[in-house]
Amino acid sequence: MADYGITGVKYDSIGKYIEWIKVGKFTGSSFGMRENWLRTKVISEFEEGKTFITVLKQGDRLKKGLEISIVTVDGKKYIRTDLENKASDNIKDIPEFM
Repeated sequence: MADYGITGVKYDSIGKYIEWIKVGKFTGSSFGMRENWLRTKVISEFEEGKTFITVLKQGDRLKKGLEISIVTVDGKKYIRTDLENKASDNIKDIPEFM
């Protein structure tokens, strides 16, 4: 199981880069309270060996989604659920929050 689950994102005004990510920690069989993290914190935690997945709401239950990866393009790091070498963040199937 992953260390953290992502349940929401907030993109910048052009929709290309994630600014904030709603993250919860997995502890045993439970999923902790969500916090809003800057994208830089997610990247830093990922580089320290922490793992992330998307978490989708299905009715009144939560369901495991996709694994999160960090992709580097032209020296800049992007958060993605695919391994495409595109200069943008992309976390599929996760709703945007305000």
